Amino acid sequence: MTRAMLLQQIDAVQFAMWELHLYLDTHPDDLSALALYKKYEEKNEKLVNEFEENCGPLYSNSDPGVSWLKNPWPWDLGGNS
Repeated sequence: MTRAMLLQQIDAVQFAMWELHLYLDTHPDDLSALALYKKYEEKNEKLVNEFEENCGPLYSNSDPGVSWLKNPWPWDLGGNS
């Protein structure tokens, strides 16, 4: 899956999670909505892990190190030569 496709899927799943979160604030006893939220939560974790394995950190707290320093800087790529 491409980077753009992964980001689009992560965005869609996180949107659904947020909407379910808001719904569960007013309907805390709805077990089917809670189960659906947990399903999306698992899918989100899977997608984020896939993204980070293939494309690098998605969030600032995803990588405890500074892996972005190990990547080539724009001027190292020879684009301004």
